[in-house]
Amino acid sequence: MIPMPQRDSPVWSDDEPLECVSVLPEAPSVKTFSFRPPSGATFVYQAGQFITLDLPLPGGNVQRTYTISSSPISNAYITVTVKAQPDSVGTRWMLDHLKPGMRLKAYGPAGLFHLPREPDGKYLFISAGSGVTPMMSMATTLYERGEDPDICFIQCARKPSELIFRRKLEFMSSRAIGLELHFVVGESDPYEIWTGYRGKFNQLMLGLMCSDYLERDIYCCGPEGFMTTVREILISLNCDMDRYHQESFATPAETKADITEFDDPVLDESAPAEIVFAKSDVSVACHETDTVLQMAKSANVPLPSGCTIGLCGTCKVKKRAGEVHMIHNGGISDDDIEAGYILACCSHPIGRVEVEA
Repeated sequence: MIPMPQRDSPVWSDDEPLECVSVLPEAPSVKTFSFRPPSGATFVYQAGQFITLDLPLPGGNVQRTYTISSSPISNAYITVTVKAQPDSVGTRWMLDHLKPGMRLKAYGPAGLFHLPREPDGKYLFISAGSGVTPMMSMATTLYERGEDPDICFIQCARKPSELIFRRKLEFMSSRAIGLELHFVVGESDPYEIWTGYRGKFNQLMLGLMCSDYLERDIYCCGPEGFMTTVREILISLNCDMDRYHQESFATPAETKADITEFDDPVLDESAPAEIVFAKSDVSVACHETDTVLQMAKSANVPLPSGCTIGLCGTCKVKKRAGEVHMIHNGGISDDDIEAGYILACCSHPIGRVEVEA
């Protein structure tokens, strides 16, 4: 039996293995594992950091890093919440074989993706899938301090049943006015009612969910494609990207040298561009910050449009040549983009672009 830690109990170091003390199913192929040191030592870490587990697979031990999903305020134990991907090896072993009473070698905690030591600001947490785990640690930490936090918490998932920690977050939000929740799903579950947001997370949703996003420190975690989309949205909305932080599933940063330098496109209002409207035999000189639709209207080129925010799809047009920077709000499908179509209202020319209009 593991002794309960005393007030002056030692701090856990990775010289001591961790014992799994409970396993809790969270969602399809998702479980939370709780660990304590047999000695009763306590944990010291920052909300958002990760730990590395040494997993005894049949073919030999493998090391996998997992974000700690519990709060450092509850320092007698830590939890990791894991989701198996189609090619999972270590995580699949944990879901199938790791049981209470088993002990694992562990290393850490580590990582630079975490709350500041005095987390008294306004926060926007954006996550997808199991990327919610560091956000859960951060939100729980702010909640358990006993002060009303100021958090806009956005979680995206494929279906409502795959929203990890949904019930716990709703419980916390019901007791903390400053924790505002927003869930986004791609599709509904069969025979279940879903009245929340549905579709791909976009600029319009962000504005509706968190109107003061420019005033917040932003933390993001999820698949790489999702985080790229979030960065593009924030850049297009003129957010201060010095206040943006993200964690990668594949390569969590342990040192400052490990932090990824993003090469996201930033439109230059002084950079010259040109749009050729092929059917109308019109060419218009412009800049990268102009849109195809703006230039069509200025040149009296007939191009139908509706919402002008990349939502309705009315201004879809075929691009014959060139490159555009397009941040849309769901008005065009991936298949159409692959086929060369763009939405004129939210497409910015990079150099010379030719469209069928």
